[in-house]
Amino acid sequence: MTHQFELSQQVAAPAGAIWAVLTDIDGAAQTLSGVSRIEVLTPGEYAPGFRWRETRTMLGKESTEEMWVTEADAARSTTVEAVSDGVTYTTRFTLTPSGTGTELRMVFGAELVRPSVGSRVMMAVLGRLGLLVTRRAMRRDLAEIAARAEALAAAG
Repeated sequence: MTHQFELSQQVAAPAGAIWAVLTDIDGAAQTLSGVSRIEVLTPGEYAPGFRWRETRTMLGKESTEEMWVTEADAARSTTVEAVSDGVTYTTRFTLTPSGTGTELRMVFGAELVRPSVGSRVMMAVLGRLGLLVTRRAMRRDLAEIAARAEALAAAG
């Protein structure tokens, strides 16, 4: 059982500035208001296999998830995954030049792996609510990524 949504944000900055923000995992808590802590697990450059723990507050509760890069094509696209409680989460960012800036597109998916009957019912009932909350948080993330990238581009 898979749930998915797509969002996009027009950014008045080049793809390189957005890429710098997306790949600055150490600085994510300063860029994204929903992120309270980052713990990098694999030092080095942002590339497939790079891992970190990200702590977010959603619905008033803190949750920490281990995340890792599965794909990275500099200034074009990246895919990040996480697995929690039998659900695989995949987030793909794509950067496409558009007019005087860049379109930042995000596709988020949640797939229940080997679901039992009970977990399928729970996902059907609570999955939609979870996706609404997640969509709202991701829309805010995109706006904050855009604002940071635009500030970087303006600073030169």
